[in-house]
Amino acid sequence: MNKQVDAIVIGAGVSGLYQIHQLRQQGVDVLGLDAASDVGGTWYWNRYPGARFDSESYIYQYLFDEDLYKDWTWSERFPAQPEIERWMHYIADRLDLRKSIKFSTRVTSAEFNEATGRWTVRTDQGDVFDSRFVIGCTGMLSAPLTDRFKGQDTFRGTIVHTGLYPREGIDFKGKKVGVIGIGATGIQVIQTIAHSVDELKVFVRTPQYVLPMKNPKYGPEEVKWYKSRFDELKQNLPNTFTGFEYDFTVAWADLTPEQRRARLEEIHADGSLKLWLASFGEMFFEEDVSREVSQFVRDKMCERLKDPELIDALVPEVGDYGFGTHRVPLETNYLEVYRLPHVHAIKVRDNPIAEIVPEGIKLADGTVHEVDIIIMAVGFDAGTGGMSRIDITGRDGMTLRDEWHKETRTSLGMQVHGFPNLFMTGAPLAPSAALCNMTTCLQQQTEWINDCIKYLRETGKTVIEPSAEFERAWIQHHDDLVNATLFSKTDSWYNGSNIPGKPKRFLSYTGGAGTYRQKCKEVADSGYAGFETA
Repeated sequence: MNKQVDAIVIGAGVSGLYQIHQLRQQGVDVLGLDAASDVGGTWYWNRYPGARFDSESYIYQYLFDEDLYKDWTWSERFPAQPEIERWMHYIADRLDLRKSIKFSTRVTSAEFNEATGRWTVRTDQGDVFDSRFVIGCTGMLSAPLTDRFKGQDTFRGTIVHTGLYPREGIDFKGKKVGVIGIGATGIQVIQTIAHSVDELKVFVRTPQYVLPMKNPKYGPEEVKWYKSRFDELKQNLPNTFTGFEYDFTVAWADLTPEQRRARLEEIHADGSLKLWLASFGEMFFEEDVSREVSQFVRDKMCERLKDPELIDALVPEVGDYGFGTHRVPLETNYLEVYRLPHVHAIKVRDNPIAEIVPEGIKLADGTVHEVDIIIMAVGFDAGTGGMSRIDITGRDGMTLRDEWHKETRTSLGMQVHGFPNLFMTGAPLAPSAALCNMTTCLQQQTEWINDCIKYLRETGKTVIEPSAEFERAWIQHHDDLVNATLFSKTDSWYNGSNIPGKPKRFLSYTGGAGTYRQKCKEVADSGYAGFETA
């Protein structure tokens, strides 16, 4: 297929669907492209056992249409993947979006033509599209690290990455299963399949601070309660620090030790991410506060595990890293499954996985753990991977992959100098890269992009690109903020440390979703000062 369009949107997840809808509303001829067979984005690919929200369902929604919000009803506080996927289908059907999307189509390359100011986009189906704008709604965690270990192709059993989990599922009955990784995804898998397998071996490298999830079912009263809050949430969510309904409102120094403890206990009992996202902001800046909050969470975990060996394997030492400087997982009886006789925690920090062999997983000391199924919860090339796995060529032959290999850089997390008319969401140096309720931040970004394209059309401009000076200033602002925090002292996927050779830079903007929103608004209100148009 050879076709000319105004805009191509890559991805049909939360941001892609809303971006397509907005562009259509302003009369832009827009085409969506997605490698999946249907809508959903991350909720299409991540269908592993236990996959579910850890944002409350009633805030993980679009807020641009009250009827769209209220005409969908959630069954519980933190729904599982099948229900979330049904919600995504509801959105696509309600807004009649599928007619604007070509599915089972992976974008392989995009090349900017400096003479025409347009992009040539190619797909694995042989399509060639000519488009004024390209918007990458590829997701912040959409490039799974599938080839992580030597010898994977020799394994005689089944091996699967959680981000590419088969639609038909996997039968665990009578099987010996190995799970590699105990991040948020690995924890969901482990707690869900533990009772279904013959034997479960969990390969533990970095212990994680975890918080218990409380997930009540929603009846008519609860549904009425959250739907009545639409106006409140629409006003509140975009202006909080993390795009959640709660925020940091109490200062550590203003409370006595007894009051601090009482507040931590109360918020911990909430069974949400509130302890991480709305307890004491000082824990991200002050070592002593970080240690005390970390010790509080550690003590809660130790009380449940009891066994010293399990504590050593699964609970971080306070000196390892501070609570909240890694992604904080919510869990349901996750720690308790390790007390089952057929579940084993295998420590691999000092005895790492050397390779995958035909019969299972071999460690550096030569030990081989025989398993039938390997589930790899080993993460993603976060922030940059979704776009850099496409061959994207901008001005003067520069490629996005090479540029990001030198330095992770963007302007506002939505454009990159040298790549005119290329927009993106969920990219580095914006809150949506990690530290935000995704629907809150992705809605804001797609609305900014939509308004920018509308501005160009109304003013007769055809090309927009951030200047090198603006981009350098944004990077400096971003770095100054994060370097004042304890995030900068902690290695994790948050700063690319999980990818050998990836330039280290904290992926997420740490100034807060509300502040970021205001800064983006200021740029738009100024007529896009710092951006070059033609």
